[in-house]
Amino acid sequence: MALYYNLSKVYAISENDVEFARQIVTLFLEEVPAEMKNIKHGLEEKDHNKVYHAAHKIKPTLDLLGMDLAYEDVLAIESWGRGNGKKKEIKDVVKSLKEYISKTVKELKKDYDL
Repeated sequence: MALYYNLSKVYAISENDVEFARQIVTLFLEEVPAEMKNIKHGLEEKDHNKVYHAAHKIKPTLDLLGMDLAYEDVLAIESWGRGNGKKKEIKDVVKSLKEYISKTVKELKKDYDL
């Protein structure tokens, strides 16, 4: 049983298509870690726009994979990027999201033999 993700939405929209679910998982593994790097770099560079766009890009995927805690974090990061906040205000949220995504990546790779 998955601890960090839930594919019920994926199966609901695909009428239980296992291959579609695998494609969504593969997409997650390719795109989300890369966008997390963009968030990290944007934060280091104080580039709020970069942080906002990276967070905005992964938001639907986190929702689709039922990653509710990560979704809440990405909403906060997206809002911070849009509002030009101070780095210290969002640093812990980014760290939390990064850890959650890292654990999800490991779990998905194991569950799907990728």
